[in-house]
Amino acid sequence: MSVPVIAIDGPSASGKGTIAKRVAQALGFHYLESGALYRLVALLALRRGLTDEPGIAAAAQEMDVEFLGDEIFLEDEEVNLHIRHEAVGNHASDVARMPAVRHALLNRQRAFQRPPGLVADGRDMGTVVFPDAPLKIFLTAAPQVRAQ
Repeated sequence: MSVPVIAIDGPSASGKGTIAKRVAQALGFHYLESGALYRLVALLALRRGLTDEPGIAAAAQEMDVEFLGDEIFLEDEEVNLHIRHEAVGNHASDVARMPAVRHALLNRQRAFQRPPGLVADGRDMGTVVFPDAPLKIFLTAAPQVRAQ
């Protein structure tokens, strides 16, 4: 039996994370915020001084990450606030453009698909990561709403 996935994509600040988390809670499904994975890779790269794509991709593949409720741990350190810093977010955008990093994170993202189901938000969720997702949502919001 396949495990259902609801894939939510859209521009940043469109509300996809908030909605995805609420839908996951309402359904009792697991939740994947793929942007957090890229932020974790960026944080790890910054901490290790990694600048080359192969090195960053290797770090992405081997990093020790754990999601416990609303807490995120990187190498046994709770890093929720660290991954939300502007510098980490900016670096995450750079890291997310690296094909080798995207490939390294693909299986990690797919591993979140487990019973009873998954709500996944982020870039390429419905096209690359979970192309067979039975429900794919592209969420948008007006620029003034996104600015708020």
